[in-house]
Amino acid sequence: MKRNGSAAKKAAVYGMLAAMAIVLSWLESQIPAFFAFPGMKLGLTNIVVLIALYKLGPKSAMGLNILRIAAVSLLFGGFSAFLYSLAGGMLSSVIMILLKKTGRFGIVAVSIAGGVSHNIGQIIVAMIVMNTAAIGWYIAVLWFSGLASGALIGLLGSLLVRRLPDSLFRGGLRDAG
Repeated sequence: MKRNGSAAKKAAVYGMLAAMAIVLSWLESQIPAFFAFPGMKLGLTNIVVLIALYKLGPKSAMGLNILRIAAVSLLFGGFSAFLYSLAGGMLSSVIMILLKKTGRFGIVAVSIAGGVSHNIGQIIVAMIVMNTAAIGWYIAVLWFSGLASGALIGLLGSLLVRRLPDSLFRGGLRDAG
């Protein structure tokens, strides 16, 4: 019986985090683009990835990020949005997981690296889709936004990771290893 309760709790926590990511994505879509530069966003959904990474572990963070990207692309985007989000989100997740694993970086630094690498992943896809390296210069514009938004999201994520009770994430929810 306890096993079923643990599975239900796990489903509830993952569902809550996925729903939070979808709502944050919708909210972010309502904010006008910064400085009229395409591709600049706050990255609010990365708060959920940070919570999952620090409270549940790397597998959960990656899984929730993939779920979030698929759901948000179906609801608010399309295949093109899916490609760009998947490239940015997966590169960002891998970089954040690796940096956290070293134990040398705090959550804000991990988030900044995630923001910058997300933009790099999206520029790489744009270069492939458009069949040109000429847009590579745009990484300089997105680099700044990745640094700024990564720091802001890292601060918010750090606050939430510290304040969310560990009891919410106990009971077999944490990734093994």
